[in-house]
Amino acid sequence: MDSELKKILEKTANTIRQLSFEAVQKANSGHPGLPMGCAELGAYMYGHYLRHNPKNPQWINRDRMILSAGHGSMWLYSCLHLAGFDVSLEDIKNFRQLHSKTPGHPEYGETPGVESTTGPLGQGVGNAVGQALGLKILETKFNRDEHQILSPKVYCLAGDGCLMEGVSNEASSFAGHLCLDNLVIIHDANKITLDGTLDQSSSEDVAARYKAYGFETYEMDGNDLDSIDEVMSQIREGQTRPIYIACHTIIGKGSPHKAGTSKAHGSPLGPEEVEETKKALGLPEEEFYISQAVKTYFAEKLPKQEALEKKWKEGFDAWEKAHPDLGKAFHTMHERKIPSDLEKRLNQIEFPNPISGRKASQEVLQVLGKELPFLYGGSADLSGSDCTMMKEFPLIAQNEFKGRNIKYGIREFGMTTIASGLFQTHMILPYVGTFFTFSDYLRNGLRVASLSKYHVIFQLTHDSVFLGEDGPTHQPVEHLAALRAMPNLHVFRPADANEVKGAWISALNYHAPTALVLTRQNLPTLSETALPFHEGAGRGGYILKKEKGKCDYTLFATGSEVSLAMDVAGALEKQGKNVRVVSLPCWELFDLQDKKYQESVVGGDLGKRVSIEAGVSFGWHRFIGDEGIAIAIDEFGRSAPMSDIAKEFGFTVDDILNRLLSN
Repeated sequence: MDSELKKILEKTANTIRQLSFEAVQKANSGHPGLPMGCAELGAYMYGHYLRHNPKNPQWINRDRMILSAGHGSMWLYSCLHLAGFDVSLEDIKNFRQLHSKTPGHPEYGETPGVESTTGPLGQGVGNAVGQALGLKILETKFNRDEHQILSPKVYCLAGDGCLMEGVSNEASSFAGHLCLDNLVIIHDANKITLDGTLDQSSSEDVAARYKAYGFETYEMDGNDLDSIDEVMSQIREGQTRPIYIACHTIIGKGSPHKAGTSKAHGSPLGPEEVEETKKALGLPEEEFYISQAVKTYFAEKLPKQEALEKKWKEGFDAWEKAHPDLGKAFHTMHERKIPSDLEKRLNQIEFPNPISGRKASQEVLQVLGKELPFLYGGSADLSGSDCTMMKEFPLIAQNEFKGRNIKYGIREFGMTTIASGLFQTHMILPYVGTFFTFSDYLRNGLRVASLSKYHVIFQLTHDSVFLGEDGPTHQPVEHLAALRAMPNLHVFRPADANEVKGAWISALNYHAPTALVLTRQNLPTLSETALPFHEGAGRGGYILKKEKGKCDYTLFATGSEVSLAMDVAGALEKQGKNVRVVSLPCWELFDLQDKKYQESVVGGDLGKRVSIEAGVSFGWHRFIGDEGIAIAIDEFGRSAPMSDIAKEFGFTVDDILNRLLSN
């Protein structure tokens, strides 16, 4: 490495250290260990190696840097500030403070230059794999021999904890299978976890594991700039597989008494240790000090980085002129715009009657695949059962990225984080599928997607005990209540094919995650649900059947129980009762309606209020009140044919009728 470059990067590394441990100390909260241990790596990547333009963090041909070990966020914030991103020194000083740009863990959309929300360990690895896969898809679609408009790489800094978490293993295995030659995982191998030394809980050869996944593997001293440069220069060109680098560092490097120990991991150094660390590193006493030499170096880099994007734009313009059809397709994918007449097109689908929710959704997907070129789907080895395949398009496979269908394998958690990464390319709208009960496997990935408002659609099938003989291990009961409790997530349980269409229209236009919860069993298509989107399913809740006089009963239902509620209403009317039936396919959408509309559907004297849903009763009393009747399943299911299960749990017309009339 050039001696002058090395000298300024060494100063940069110590600046990263100082900014990081002082911000943590000022907040009296945070993780100084990783930022101090990885300071040389940060200086090298942001001060020399990455191809990006800090003045345009969304430049599509930029290299991506994802900090999977999100607890080390001050490393990233310090690097972003020095590199010239819109992260000020005042932002650094406001680390972990209310409404600051520098929250405790990096949050997508909150801080320029932050590529993913990270913190729950290992998920950043999945996001990196998703971004790398998305970029391979886009490169295959748009690059031509004479115009290589897309050539970015995705770098992911992961800690020991990240690579112990199962989600990183799922995602890494998948990346190796697909031979993603634009992905580099840098392992901060400091051999320390929060609780102590790594050897107390792990003794595996991580590099050997990654080699088995199909990665190229390298090793470097992460505290030695020459070692970093030797490896990173070597892998810049000619990569044919994903890369794993064991980057050996000393956690808390520079701290006289805490370096190399778990004491540096998750707590401020303390005032005395800060003072001694500054002396040991030869740093000035001034807080948050950045030398003029470091400021000048990065200031002089900015015009070169802006010129890099400008030169790329010239090449892009030439490509677009040479390939106008591709240029149009590129902008269509970038805009991810939903056609205004989509509802009209979906209404032309002729569904069999009856039809299951999952198969109705598959019929919708065949239309969406043609209409939305940015829609990419996949399943956790269940596409034949959860009906997620777009049949006119091929599979994405090893070194083959022309398809639109992804087989994620039995990797629900990994699948979810990868889908979030696909979304983060800003060119792809992903959907994924699995059985509803397995939403537990992917739940934390779904939570981060909801927190960050990643536009990912989840097709979750086999939605209740009525899937039958597979039994309680596969029969969801508490899952609807659990997902409804998650902020920003729309949970849509459609009653029939008409509401399935509405659910998809809603999911495509809602810029955050939606869970489509669909049946395995066939359902009748109800004439009453054949309403325009904004009058029916698009409201989240609506009156399906109006009472003829003073209301005796109001039946609230979702999904497969809506047709049951209609049958119960018919039976009650034969008993001389006046009955209202309300379909509530999406509580979250209903909550967004104006109060007047909500009151017209669920307010006032509605007689005896009854909920009918094949899941736990938790949450339903908001609609039925304390005196209402919840026809629910507050226990686990049974292994039996569907009809026997319905009888066992009282989900037949006669059973419900008897219960209501006896109250």
